[in-house]
Amino acid sequence: MSRDYYQILGVSRSASPGEIKKAYRRLALKFHPDKNPDDPAAAEQFTEINEAYEVLSNPERRREYDLYGTVGGARLAAERASGFGGLFEDILEGIFGGFGGRSAAHRGADLRYTMTITLEEAAKGLKREVTVPRLEACEGCRGTGARPGTQPQACPACRGRGQIRFSRGFLTVDQTCHRCGGEGSTIGSPCPTCQGEGRITQERMVTMRVPPGVETGTRLRISGEGEAGFKGGQPGDLYVVIQVAEHPIFRREGDDLTCEVPISFTHAALGGEAQVPTLNGMIPFHVPPGTQPGTEFRLEGCGLPNLRGYGRGDLRVKVLVEIPSHLTHKQRELLEELHRQENGEGTPLSRSFFERVRELFGGGVG
Repeated sequence: MSRDYYQILGVSRSASPGEIKKAYRRLALKFHPDKNPDDPAAAEQFTEINEAYEVLSNPERRREYDLYGTVGGARLAAERASGFGGLFEDILEGIFGGFGGRSAAHRGADLRYTMTITLEEAAKGLKREVTVPRLEACEGCRGTGARPGTQPQACPACRGRGQIRFSRGFLTVDQTCHRCGGEGSTIGSPCPTCQGEGRITQERMVTMRVPPGVETGTRLRISGEGEAGFKGGQPGDLYVVIQVAEHPIFRREGDDLTCEVPISFTHAALGGEAQVPTLNGMIPFHVPPGTQPGTEFRLEGCGLPNLRGYGRGDLRVKVLVEIPSHLTHKQRELLEELHRQENGEGTPLSRSFFERVRELFGGGVG
């Protein structure tokens, strides 16, 4: 014998129809299989809840159940087979899927295009025309999907509403029309160009304007240049994703640029003018006497423009002191003379270093 229907719904035998409806809806939402995937116990309980409500919500069946403790099994099975047992699927479609079918017109999809540019182009900005493949409204049918000279007709199943309404117990539920898919219309004679879709794939030239200061990962939105909308819907947007190619000389750090400039060790020792590269060409730069290897100098305003207009970054120049690997006879003589003088007097760094060593080891080094 099946469980007590009143016990299944958690109501008393004197419960009013309103109390039965309220209890059923609460339990059905709780134990529906969509909310309890892979839970056989919940699915079984959901079936019992449906069965109990089918009986207790009907005054005639409820009287029969109260008198005999059961109802005609064949009649109940036939009613379930006719579709009443699927009541809660309709309820959930309304609750979780939204009441009402979808509109025939909807917005076109957004598109993404990756543009690779040079560092010089990122600094100055650019204007470029590119070819973008996308769905556009069919010119033959003007986006309707119907053969020229004809029009889409109202769907006979839903009468143009895009929805079919069912009344089940205490609920009235709207379902998307299965025939027109919620569009409210059907096409009797499809357009031969787009096969009834209303859109076709075409390549379109789009002008892209890239502002100065962009960096890798910057997204630029071009409104209305995505795919065409469906059935007269608004077009999507085109998103341009910037990829700045690596530069052979400069490395970018935000709005700043860094580069390494090699100079000779005599140039570093004596100082003098040097040529430093920038994105706008070579500029003169004064190297102070005694410049050490790895010294970094900052040239203000020689970096990249800020994308939001907040000035320009700087150029940081790191000095690389180059030691010659091959010497002429004259160069060797001069360096040997310099070396003899250094051994006699020592360099500031070497004198400071050996003084610390002597203090550490008690004068045993020198």
